[in-house]
Amino acid sequence: MAEYSPGAQDGLIVVDLQVDFCPGGALAVSEGDKIVSPVNRLLEISGWTKVATRDWHPADHTSFQAQGGIWPVHCVADTRGAAFHPQMKSGNVEMVVSKATTRDAEAYSGFDGTALADDLRASGIERLFVCGLATDYCVKATALDARREGFEVVVVEDAIRAVNVEPKDGETAIEEMRAAGCAFALSSEIRSN
Repeated sequence: MAEYSPGAQDGLIVVDLQVDFCPGGALAVSEGDKIVSPVNRLLEISGWTKVATRDWHPADHTSFQAQGGIWPVHCVADTRGAAFHPQMKSGNVEMVVSKATTRDAEAYSGFDGTALADDLRASGIERLFVCGLATDYCVKATALDARREGFEVVVVEDAIRAVNVEPKDGETAIEEMRAAGCAFALSSEIRSN
């Protein structure tokens, strides 16, 4: 069993743990709210940089079905659905990254169209722990982009859930992340120094 003790060169990225992606939300991920507890445990660990990404869409975003996209309206900026899950310890987050903020740009990854990579490098971050929603979309895209940007990546496997538009999408996403060099760990294997 791998054990990790995060320090100054580590960062945590909580991907899109938002109301609309949890049960009862506009684009709910099955059991999406089940990751809140392990995410909060990670957010309580001190000594590393804590980042949260969020979809922050305009009301006429290109990904929405009314504009020809594949998704129902979700995570419209400044709405309840775009807020972080109410039980998430969002007060422990040091950096919030809003993505897909313009009408014509889709962005599943927290690195897409943002300054996240530069901000992390400026903070001396070399390794990222990635968790959140959803495994087969924004978690996968964020983890793969982090690898492309040269970061070590550890995906927290008990703190992710998949949309599974197709039944095996989550499993396929995990295989893709492993193939790209991402490691996997349980939240219980990540501890304070």
